[in-house]
Amino acid sequence: MKIALIAHDRKKDNLVQFAIAYRDILNEHTLYATGTTGQRVMDATSLEVTRFRSGPLGGDQQIGAMIANNDMDMVIFFRDPLTAQPHEPDVSALIRLCDVYQVPLATNMGTAEILLKGLQEGFVDWRLIQERRD
Repeated sequence: MKIALIAHDRKKDNLVQFAIAYRDILNEHTLYATGTTGQRVMDATSLEVTRFRSGPLGGDQQIGAMIANNDMDMVIFFRDPLTAQPHEPDVSALIRLCDVYQVPLATNMGTAEILLKGLQEGFVDWRLIQERRD
């Protein structure tokens, strides 16, 4: 499965720790990330991550395009709800696309853990059936 990893600045440390904890599960999938987040995950885990631009420079939109093309299976996006983001419209659009295209989305560590455990158990295999994705 294709999994996007995104984190706002104040949540990057949390996402790195999450990736370290779930390295074995993440290693079985194709990972994508926005710029700095992807680099930090790669440095901490040695996982292979395809990096896009940083979120404010279009990375969120690049991941959104993959979702719209039915080419992303899961998004883990550690958002910082207490800090205003200059690219908030892009963030909202990304979340909306996940809803439109039925892409599982976690916006915090608790939900991300449930998604990855479910992924490990096969609860997200319906994403592999093309007819269910459309």
